[in-house]
Amino acid sequence: MRTTIVHATFVAALLLLPTGAAAQTAACAGLADATEIVDCVDRIMRGESSQGISTMEVATENWSRAMEMQMWSLGTDHALVRILSPRKDAGTATLKAGSEIWNYLPRVDRTIKIPASLMSASWMGSHFTNDDLVKESRLIEDYEITLAYEGDRDGVTVWEFDLIPRPEAPVVWGRIAYQVRKADTMPVFARYYDEDGELVRTMTFFDYRQLGGRLVPAALRVVPEDKPGEYTEVRYSELEFDVDLDEDFFSLRRLRDTR
Repeated sequence: MRTTIVHATFVAALLLLPTGAAAQTAACAGLADATEIVDCVDRIMRGESSQGISTMEVATENWSRAMEMQMWSLGTDHALVRILSPRKDAGTATLKAGSEIWNYLPRVDRTIKIPASLMSASWMGSHFTNDDLVKESRLIEDYEITLAYEGDRDGVTVWEFDLIPRPEAPVVWGRIAYQVRKADTMPVFARYYDEDGELVRTMTFFDYRQLGGRLVPAALRVVPEDKPGEYTEVRYSELEFDVDLDEDFFSLRRLRDTR
């Protein structure tokens, strides 16, 4: 998931930050430059490594399903997601290592490398794509960031930023509109636009609470603009930052480990 394998957006940063809501607010206090503010928010949402358990609910026009997942990440280049339930999907896993993605299907005991032709395909039936997983990065690396608005929205003081991709950035979006609460530097929404300026999807953050010693949005929902009523929602029940992981953990052997 961009920002996110989903857990934000979903979880890998270059710096460690103090934990706790007060420390988080202090970390970003006094920043005036739009790029610095967005980078501070981005780092709060991440850790050098992480692991967590979440439930992903997917609703489409014709069906809906929910999956419990366990996830691990290291930086922006390594991630592993394993399905815990429902029982028929348990053990199904996805490994991200650099620019490559592998899926393991335990029912047929088969490991599959995702080819370039399928990078735009849905990941686990959700409204995220395989490409979202591969192209996760820090926002300041790929986008020029400007402050578009500062003030009250529905009684909450916020910043709103415009993110325009740098010419060399390997991203698909023409623009991202990003809203952040000033009081605790928590993201509210990210709206993704195509190169023609049309809104493609909206990611909304909510259920702000302490997980892993940090104030984070414990839930997020992605809604595609062209499919009214459909959505993918991810809710975290457990989340730890800066856990003891190295690159060797993210291997094809670990991908196939269904224990």
